[in-house]
Amino acid sequence: MLLDSLHFTPWFALAGGALIGLAAGLWVVANGRIAGISGLLGSLLAPGDSGREEKALFILGLLAAPALWMLFLGQPSVEFKTGTLGLIVAGLLVGIGTRYGAGCTSGHGVCGISRLSPRSIVATLCFMFTGFATVFVLRHLLGN
Repeated sequence: MLLDSLHFTPWFALAGGALIGLAAGLWVVANGRIAGISGLLGSLLAPGDSGREEKALFILGLLAAPALWMLFLGQPSVEFKTGTLGLIVAGLLVGIGTRYGAGCTSGHGVCGISRLSPRSIVATLCFMFTGFATVFVLRHLLGN
């Protein structure tokens, strides 16, 4: 295995992980609810739900953080090896999965595992296994 030292950024990854943990922890302390992004976004779009302003600010912060990164450190290079149709299908499958799994990787993976929730541990294992299996099938069996 060759490690690309130019793109290996453990300190940025550590800082990002710490900020995600801090934000999720502060959200739980302040609101008593899990900071699952699909749940926050879904309840933000539902009519008549309480706490819309703070949920909107949380989602806005998620969108503003990469913009600030690009302002100070430039845009990272991003390369997709699939077309628009592949991205749309992947997005739809992730959306369907978050509904069936009663949450997303942020809710289950970050907040649920940190609370030692058995349901979240199983959900995160399923997310990870499905991702590994998908990459294996696409790269090794279908040759994409």
